[in-house]
Amino acid sequence: MLLLAVTIGFLGGAMPGISGAMLVIILLPITYGMETTTAFLLLTGIYAAAVFSGMISAILFRTPGSPEAIATIFDGYPMSKNGEPGRALGIAIFSSVAGGLIGVIFLIFLTPLLADFALKFSSPEYFALAVLGLTVVASLSGGDLLRGLIGVLIGLFIATIGIDVLSGNTRFTFDYPNLMSGVGFVPILIGLFAISEVLRRTREDHRIKNNVQKVKTKIFEAFILKKIAGTIARSSLLGVFVGVLPGVGATTAALLSYSESVRWSKTPEKFGTGHPHGIAAPESANNAAAMGAMVPLLSLGIPGSATTAVILGAFILHGLQPGPMLFTNEINLVYTIFAGLIIVNILILVFAKPFITMFSYTVKISYTILGPIIIILCIIGTFAVRNSMFDVGIMLLFGIVGYYLEKLKFPIATIILGVVLGPMIEEEFRRTLQISGGDFTVFFTRPISATLLSLAFVALVFPTIKKWFISNKNKNKSNINF
Repeated sequence: MLLLAVTIGFLGGAMPGISGAMLVIILLPITYGMETTTAFLLLTGIYAAAVFSGMISAILFRTPGSPEAIATIFDGYPMSKNGEPGRALGIAIFSSVAGGLIGVIFLIFLTPLLADFALKFSSPEYFALAVLGLTVVASLSGGDLLRGLIGVLIGLFIATIGIDVLSGNTRFTFDYPNLMSGVGFVPILIGLFAISEVLRRTREDHRIKNNVQKVKTKIFEAFILKKIAGTIARSSLLGVFVGVLPGVGATTAALLSYSESVRWSKTPEKFGTGHPHGIAAPESANNAAAMGAMVPLLSLGIPGSATTAVILGAFILHGLQPGPMLFTNEINLVYTIFAGLIIVNILILVFAKPFITMFSYTVKISYTILGPIIIILCIIGTFAVRNSMFDVGIMLLFGIVGYYLEKLKFPIATIILGVVLGPMIEEEFRRTLQISGGDFTVFFTRPISATLLSLAFVALVFPTIKKWFISNKNKNKSNINF
């Protein structure tokens, strides 16, 4: 299963027009019929492999196969153009695996510590934690906080449709039987991300017309590895730290790590010309960040990135709730995921070179063929979850909605955030008020919930304050220049 996950993840990350997140979304409903451990080995394996393989097309074609590989272009493609594609790929492979393994080690040690702390939580703390999770909107909204908040509110509204768990009343169903159980998470997810992406990609030509020449990948070059060892270590630690922060993501980690490497370098002028450190820094950081993003997911139930939000949906689909109780009720599953991620990184190192050879054939496939295949898989997968054509209709509807929202630059990931965290927020909020007799101060008199709510407030307000300071600074500069 891990070997299959790595193969699928390689293709998803390396092929422009298909992302690892999209593959996880497409395969999510298929895993519903699988044994739980097998399902999560497949999904997390694809996630790890796709983050790695985005660098292949970034280095060879200046086209990142996944967003995480954007910073790899800066030095990877110039090195490839300089006649050293094999060396560039070798540096990227080694850095990715090193970063991934360092990330997994931190995942293994940090997750139980956070989970132990979270065992002290009750309803007020869970509500505050979910609210803190919603503040991820500040980073998912791409700087437009107002649109992000609107997206979250839309998601929270969708989460209220169906039968109220606490009272048994129906809400927003309009006496339509198919809405009694609510709007399925899987159709919304597949529609907003996969279908809308296919609709958008069909307007572009994604066939890479250049043939991949035979590349002799050089992974273990001692003099190069000695040079980049410090960069890999520093960037991996930075990547883990950024990855653990909910909603920041591996792309941010890669860009931040690249800029820090330039800052630390004695020869910053070499960056952008095919410098080995310019490949090692983003690749070790983004793979470490991908593993770090699993820490808040498993320990607190907060997704650390867009793809881990999908994996959070997989937990819910399998009747599991990520968080501290996962370590009590499903400890074998948690440590199997840890072991699986270690093995996946080793498999990446072993099979990277053969895959690059195979990639030369698959890359020639036109998106006019891939697109329809993806849509068919989406329809089959959505129908398979509940054997419902209504769910297929919901998926297609949200696909069209997602397509037009993306054209308007609307952050659709924030809608998913509201849908995922909405039930937890509502239930824990109402349960807390029932216990406290309607006393709202209970959220602020308990130290942990008060701290979490304060952090949530700061996380929402900080981008606005930062924007205000920058605009004032620029205004003062322009006045001085005048």
